[in-house]
Amino acid sequence: MFAQHYARLSTGQWPQLERRFDQHVLACVLSRALEEIEAGEATATEATGLSRAELRDVLSRCFPAFPINAFALEEGSEPEPDLEEELLRGLLLAHARPDDKASARFAKIIARRAMRNDHLWQDLGLFSRSDLGRLLASHFPTLAAGNTQNMKWKKYFYRKLCEAEGFSLCSAPSCRECNDFESCFGPEEGESRLTRIENGVASD
Repeated sequence: MFAQHYARLSTGQWPQLERRFDQHVLACVLSRALEEIEAGEATATEATGLSRAELRDVLSRCFPAFPINAFALEEGSEPEPDLEEELLRGLLLAHARPDDKASARFAKIIARRAMRNDHLWQDLGLFSRSDLGRLLASHFPTLAAGNTQNMKWKKYFYRKLCEAEGFSLCSAPSCRECNDFESCFGPEEGESRLTRIENGVASD
């Protein structure tokens, strides 16, 4: 279903090049949301972290040809982030592009999807980890620039949250002396949803 949803959402001419990538990301996220909605795993607001009004705005502005009723917005309550999600959202917002509505919305989306269990780029439905790096560099440039050692993004976010609270994420004196180095710095490998479908791991 992901491939079908993405194909329908990405149909049509998107605006200037700078915004095309944002809409690609939104198409990926909304495709994952539709999968979860259809599987009865989440409502649209639960899947994205956006309010019903925000989703209506995104859909009408970016995907006007896509039927909004597919997201069953009337069934979704307003998203209520828990403390962990709220802290992560706050971290992202602190580094977001000033006065940029898209950055603020991506902060909500990323914080919500980060509560899932896969690599963050997979949680978002993106095609690769490089897509995530590009998204973060574009909308949260100072936060992304701080990940100089290419740490896994979820680990990096939680390290930054811990630093803000004045304590260390782990007990090792340095990363080089840590016995679990790969947990933080190993490759974030895996297949995108489209690749899994093409390989027959997931089906439409």
